[in-house]
Amino acid sequence: MMQSESTICAIATAPGTGAIATIRLSGKDAFSIAQSIFKSASGKMLSEQKQATIHYGQILDGNDIVDDVLISVFKNPHSFTGEDSTEITCHGSVYIQNHILKLLLKNGATMAQPGEFTQRAFLNGKMDLSQAEAVADLIASNSGAAHQLALHQMRGGFSEELSILRAELLEFGALVELELDFAEEDVEFADRTKLNTLAEKIEAHIDRLANSFQLGNAIKTGVPVAIVGETNVGKSTLLNTLLNEDKAIVSDIHGTTRDVIEDMINLQGINFRFTDTAGIRKTIDHIETIGIERTFQQIVKSRIVLLLVDTRQRLSRIEQHIHQIREHITDQKLLIIGNKSDQLSASEMSSFMDMMQLEENEDILMISAKFKNNIDKLEAKLLEAANVDQLKSENVIVTNMRHYEALVKAQGAIKRVTNGLLNNISGDFLAQDIRECMHYLGEITGEISTDDMLGYIFKHFCIGK
Repeated sequence: MMQSESTICAIATAPGTGAIATIRLSGKDAFSIAQSIFKSASGKMLSEQKQATIHYGQILDGNDIVDDVLISVFKNPHSFTGEDSTEITCHGSVYIQNHILKLLLKNGATMAQPGEFTQRAFLNGKMDLSQAEAVADLIASNSGAAHQLALHQMRGGFSEELSILRAELLEFGALVELELDFAEEDVEFADRTKLNTLAEKIEAHIDRLANSFQLGNAIKTGVPVAIVGETNVGKSTLLNTLLNEDKAIVSDIHGTTRDVIEDMINLQGINFRFTDTAGIRKTIDHIETIGIERTFQQIVKSRIVLLLVDTRQRLSRIEQHIHQIREHITDQKLLIIGNKSDQLSASEMSSFMDMMQLEENEDILMISAKFKNNIDKLEAKLLEAANVDQLKSENVIVTNMRHYEALVKAQGAIKRVTNGLLNNISGDFLAQDIRECMHYLGEITGEISTDDMLGYIFKHFCIGK
């Protein structure tokens, strides 16, 4: 267990004035430093108090009372950092907070760096690196789904899967390494068929984790949805309807929207990031042309594409426009929205939908953005396209770019192993690729780490966490 010589302190609550504020103190001298400015109502010393207890008293600056406070006592190793720790809860005056902080610094504490409390928790073995990063994600979560993913990772769901993978790789590698020790005797300890089965199983597991990043990142930052279509088909009206506010200008004049307009809504705990784009048409207007180019860029960036078409137009023109959008789509969900359906009869709407030739990963829905017809069905289809059911499963979903990059490298290493087994390459090459795969998985949890890596990760935390 790492025990730092310094005792750190910081204000842990958000900056500014509030009803209460919390100041954290952690390190080998946490109790003595806090005691030097604290007079307990019970008269007992903080170091003599039981673990995880709260005590009322006063913070003193000499003989002057600064504030009435509560102090929580956490004794190592049963604290967040694994060190002796206290948390001072005072009134939320900025003056009081700063005064108490200055007194702690004056009596021997040092100011905590961003993320230093969590970094000490990692170094003291209270959590691995992926769990530590999940703490930051939990603090930053702004939707129920993002909160759920961060909480699952912080509780070790991801770490447990990686631990199983590394254990299997270790067993795999040990058999191959053992063969190398007896290379001259031409002994084969590992059944190549069983090794190949195990390697393929590990590869499939790593592939699933890496492939989950697309969903995880979308949940973390908001599922990107591009609203596209020709001019005057109702894109801005739909955005305003979804947001329930007049965000975009609505006009009968063609080419009103010339740039990307973006906003967020939350549906059942998942944030969707909508972008209203410039209408697609032939134009000689230079500014409008730039806007149309950005429309196609948004299609590429999106996870879901809402293609609005005017149901009153000729079918051949609609099909031509759908084909144009399909050329810019790879694996995005394409939802064709027949807008202005209020101007069609029920039989006309049914006929329109029957004539649409949909491809895989496409769907169609009739709505009226102006009169909000079927907007609830649109929201349901958005949730379906976001793959909400996957969030409810026990499968781990990767949300962190650093983890994804490490998984991609591990993915490459294990693929070389499976290919090597099929091509009967020598054991020393197999062993090297197995070690590489283990190395990259170890980078995620911090079993393999450097000071530069830790410094980069924790500097993005807030001070006090």
